[in-house]
Amino acid sequence: MPPALIALDPDDHHAEHVGHTADGLQFFLTTPFVAENEPDPGREFVALFLFDAEGALVEARIDDFGPRASLDEARLRERYDSHLAALGEVTIDRIVIAPFSVERFGTAFGLIVDDDDDECWVTLEPGDYMAFCAPWDSGEYCT
Repeated sequence: MPPALIALDPDDHHAEHVGHTADGLQFFLTTPFVAENEPDPGREFVALFLFDAEGALVEARIDDFGPRASLDEARLRERYDSHLAALGEVTIDRIVIAPFSVERFGTAFGLIVDDDDDECWVTLEPGDYMAFCAPWDSGEYCT
């Protein structure tokens, strides 16, 4: 059964910047991607997801940086840092958010539920680089 909410604890890997803003929003700043698969050159993104106190998505700010082969890493890092700075004072800590999906640039972004088999998973898309399963309140994910 799909979860109503999923906990995510900060770490030094994909969840370095998760927490709360001074005005009570929850945030998750991350770098989704579309993998390179011939003939698709893939794509790189910066995404800032904002949630209310109950975990519902309020806003998704997503920037497209194009194919990895031509990626300007300094520009991506600058945009990532500017998203973080724009949040003002933040607390890096556990967030509890609902699965969600938004479409940008012809791609689905979000914590997307997959319960087609015997076990329910929620994956961070695009890129499928964070996968959550029960218990949903563990704060942990698989890569």
